[in-house]
Amino acid sequence: MSLAAAVVAAGTTSTLTISHLGALGYGLAAIGPGIGIGLVFGHAIEAMARQPEASGRIQQFMWIGFALTEALALIGFIAPFVFQ
Repeated sequence: MSLAAAVVAAGTTSTLTISHLGALGYGLAAIGPGIGIGLVFGHAIEAMARQPEASGRIQQFMWIGFALTEALALIGFIAPFVFQ
């Protein structure tokens, strides 16, 4: 008996498998924004070190980049609930 047939045969197992897929999907979706946030802050610190006189403007754009990147993580958190 194949794995797919075994999952279909056990009614409650398929429900648990689907709910676990949502958690797995969010875990994978959080990798991208996590890397993106690290890049945003890393490059902002590098830019402020190179041009300290522009640190105010760099910091403003840093927070905008952080907010947009974090929005991706929140969308990834909501998507398994919407498409269930």
